[in-house]
Amino acid sequence: MSLKTLLMPMITQHRFARSTLLAKRAEAERNRLASGRPHQVHYFHQIDDPYSHLVAQALPRLLSRYNIELTPHVVSPPPNSAAPERDKLVAFSRVDAALLAQRHGLNFIDQKKQPDTEHCLEATHAMVAAVEAGQFAELASAVGQWLWATDDSQPWPEQCNALKPVSSHAVQAHIAQADALREKLGHYLGGMLYYEGEWYWGIDRLYHLEQRLQELGAQRSGAIGLLFPADDGLKQIKPIDKPPAIDFFFSFRSPYSAIVAPRIFELGRLTGATINLRFVLPMVMRGLPVPKVKREYIVHDTAREAHVRGVPFGRLNDPVGKPTERGLALVPFAEQHGKGQEFVLAFMQGVWAEGIDAGSDKGLRKIVERAGLPWNGAQAALQDDTWWDTAQTNREELFAHGLWGVPSFKVGKAVLWGQDRLWAVHNALCAQSA
Repeated sequence: MSLKTLLMPMITQHRFARSTLLAKRAEAERNRLASGRPHQVHYFHQIDDPYSHLVAQALPRLLSRYNIELTPHVVSPPPNSAAPERDKLVAFSRVDAALLAQRHGLNFIDQKKQPDTEHCLEATHAMVAAVEAGQFAELASAVGQWLWATDDSQPWPEQCNALKPVSSHAVQAHIAQADALREKLGHYLGGMLYYEGEWYWGIDRLYHLEQRLQELGAQRSGAIGLLFPADDGLKQIKPIDKPPAIDFFFSFRSPYSAIVAPRIFELGRLTGATINLRFVLPMVMRGLPVPKVKREYIVHDTAREAHVRGVPFGRLNDPVGKPTERGLALVPFAEQHGKGQEFVLAFMQGVWAEGIDAGSDKGLRKIVERAGLPWNGAQAALQDDTWWDTAQTNREELFAHGLWGVPSFKVGKAVLWGQDRLWAVHNALCAQSA
């Protein structure tokens, strides 16, 4: 066992503990008070990003609920290193944003295309001008409505005509400064909010920011509840007559896969839907390195989401390489014994919550036997490398569905992505069994 493998569980248990996050928040608040700063929230808006358009619609409501000072920035799309399959990311963002808009009563319809370059340039100039005029929150949604309109009959927002025009040089300078600040603070996406050392993505993570502001007493009089609370909907789920199967695309190295696995299996149990295990190799093992800033955000975000959903997480032992290969080799073996889900859960909890080294025989045996499987049979199964072809087939199918990352789900013709989309999986089950 390497020193890194030995120390990683202890280090990560502290880094991703809820107590560590709360201590950092408390220190940030002490520093804020000492400096006399207001509750300043930075918002990074990407003009052609549908998730940013959803946030823009929520900003006036957020400002009416909390005593915060909003500092908006117009930014570029993420760099190629953070968006290795950009075309798929862009296309699916529209599909997903349309689902979110329908769920939360917001406005966005997928037109199957991005806004054209000329319209984006016009919207960018208007948004930078709005930032300089201190009117971003009031105008961003209207400009987005125009940009993403279903046809060309949508009029240009009249209130934007009063803005002082900005030069192309000023726009470029603003975006360059905004991109540099976003990078300095530690992120890469649009639609992001940043408050005192912590990032919140889109309307999906806005509830974390709201809860934090409420704990600090920053809400205005009468503000109760949350704008977009997190809810898988599992408590309300009932059996479904003849539900379609759910294809669950996952990776053993994906922390989001780890925290959604017990919940998707519970969804299958409650509805009666069969879960097909569609494992894939991690991106880094497919020659797609993930930038450090992206890895850091994902694991910290997973820790927050796991806490809310009551899923153990944080004492981890990175299963990249040999541990993942050994784990995937045993999925077919586990399924042959009717223990596929049990093995996936045992592996995920072992490496992501207990710091088990699945690359060692001692660690893997603990996982195997916890799943109710015989270790001697598992040892024999480790010699069978046909799992590699299965992983490749699953990856090709994932790409054919327009996706590239995990966890993802396919229900009939519906394709969904994200550990926070179980409500959409359930909706697809209900729609396609009707």
